[in-house]
Amino acid sequence: MSPIALFRRVALAEVITWALLIVGMVLKYVTHTTDLGVRVFGLVHGVVFLAFVLATLALWVDRRWSAGQALLGLASSVPPFMTLPFERWAEARGLLADRWRLASEAPATLAERIVAWALRSPVLAALAAGLAIGLTTAFLLWVGPPVPWAR
Repeated sequence: MSPIALFRRVALAEVITWALLIVGMVLKYVTHTTDLGVRVFGLVHGVVFLAFVLATLALWVDRRWSAGQALLGLASSVPPFMTLPFERWAEARGLLADRWRLASEAPATLAERIVAWALRSPVLAALAAGLAIGLTTAFLLWVGPPVPWAR
């Protein structure tokens, strides 16, 4: 999968899961109907958020984004629906591409070696990413939801 296709898909998935989570929050906090939407869509959104972060980090390394561009990409995942505008902004500025640079260029840094390995071994990389996302999600579930400040 090309960098632009990967980033576009995870950016869209992030927007969709934000919308689902907001629907769940309306059901829980406005209509007081159920909290199931928050529990289910919150988990799904969290997993997609982590996938977006991994995709952003991979593109940062492969496309040699500046630290500011990478931080803007990572920050776009925090406010609802901002990943698609960032994806369009990045594409308009040539930050995305049809091919992975590290698929044909020798890696020079540790981060580049990791991304190059992922491109050479996509099944293992997907399993490793899934494991990392799963372990992170499990840890965050173990820690529990944020505690309101006004207690």
